[in-house]
Amino acid sequence: MAGCVITEECAMAVSVDRMWNVACSGEALQKACAAFIDTVEEEGDGSPGTITSLKLSAAAAANAGGSLMKTRVVVRDHAARVQRNEVLEGGKVRAQLKSQVTEVKLEAAGEGGCLATFRIEYEKLDGSEALAPEDQAGLVGAYLGMLKAVEAYLIANPAEYA
Repeated sequence: MAGCVITEECAMAVSVDRMWNVACSGEALQKACAAFIDTVEEEGDGSPGTITSLKLSAAAAANAGGSLMKTRVVVRDHAARVQRNEVLEGGKVRAQLKSQVTEVKLEAAGEGGCLATFRIEYEKLDGSEALAPEDQAGLVGAYLGMLKAVEAYLIANPAEYA
């Protein structure tokens, strides 16, 4: 895909296995992010082609610019701990984009921690280069917020998803 790429890294204070277990389960993701995800529906078994629909809480929907986020799994590599999704709908900036793909890679880092690297690739409808800085910050902030919510949940609930 031609277009722009945003890459961010985030050190997490929980193990790579626990983060991955939540990332691979719609039920676990909804539980860990209950403050801003009301429901998660999955059409498929989690392998490539699976469609995931996140119905956002009212507060999250106001910030996101819509109440539904829908993605399709492109890659889910359990050995490499990489998940790549195509964003099908949702978000304030989605209307400006021809395509949007997100990728999260989790790697063990330090004792009991992990490093989450996420990558957002997008191509704008009008063919121009990058999104406005505030739109890029919004995209990054949304994904970082989700990672941090999962981390906080796992820290508060050390026996879950071990």
